[in-house]
Amino acid sequence: MRVAVSGVGAVGAYFGWRLIQSGEEVVFIARGETLQALQSTGLRVDTPDGASVVEQVQAYGDPAQAGHVDAVILGVKTWQVRDAAEAMKPLIGPETFVVPLQNGVEAPDQLASVLGQDHVFGGLCYMVCKKVGPGHIRHEGMEPRILFGELDNRPSDRGQKLLDAFLRSGLKAEMPADIHAAMWEKFLFIAGLSGVAAVSRALVGVLRSIPETLGLLEEVLKEIVGVARARGINLREDALAATLRVIDGLPEAATTSMQRDIMDNRPSELAAHNGAVVRMAKELGLFAPLNGAIYAALLPQELRARGEVSF
Repeated sequence: MRVAVSGVGAVGAYFGWRLIQSGEEVVFIARGETLQALQSTGLRVDTPDGASVVEQVQAYGDPAQAGHVDAVILGVKTWQVRDAAEAMKPLIGPETFVVPLQNGVEAPDQLASVLGQDHVFGGLCYMVCKKVGPGHIRHEGMEPRILFGELDNRPSDRGQKLLDAFLRSGLKAEMPADIHAAMWEKFLFIAGLSGVAAVSRALVGVLRSIPETLGLLEEVLKEIVGVARARGINLREDALAATLRVIDGLPEAATTSMQRDIMDNRPSELAAHNGAVVRMAKELGLFAPLNGAIYAALLPQELRARGEVSF
């Protein structure tokens, strides 16, 4: 397969690297210092087993230079999805599909509004990975997994080809029977944990060791489960307990990307996490007070990071 990675942060770089390992042709769409680093020194991935350097990679600043590809792995932040969809049009051929790996559940609809639903999959991943510098990422914990599939959940040859490519690299990969339920299970995990972690400014190990903070997390998760079920999402019966088990298995020093962005005064995915829970609950005539409190408490810092308020 010929696969493009649009958004070469920690997630995009990692999964692009795994596809290179499986022998696929990968082109990276990047900009600025990341583009320069990829073109000059290649891609470096630090893992618990050691460092891997791909000295020569295909990297372009203009998607038109890359031409049509079989698939696109989208690794941009949630607020960049619409712009990324417009920019990637030169990559899209008749059978090209895009796999969004954003921490949220709204990216497929945003992509479909620009590219058409036939070109969009649902997708998600689990991993703890950080960008160390331009063209350099570090996998810090949690065994990486990627899940994706057609939005109507039908089996497809094009999806199977990408799945086989990831499996050849030794990565845990799956096309679940219900991609929407899988995305919401990830959303339950990341939105709940990110919100509480960002408010508390605590490492995961600390957060889960304090009964009051852990109790807050459990109640935040219950609100998200309620919104999902009201939207007709077929969450597993033990979704909340399963999410807490995943959190229990994270490294003690783990943090979330939203938490790190807020603490470093960078724009975050707050609107696509707890903000989305509040918005979707309101559309359903429901109330999500704890997610609402988290969103309201963090919003001034978010607006400051985006240059909309000053204090």
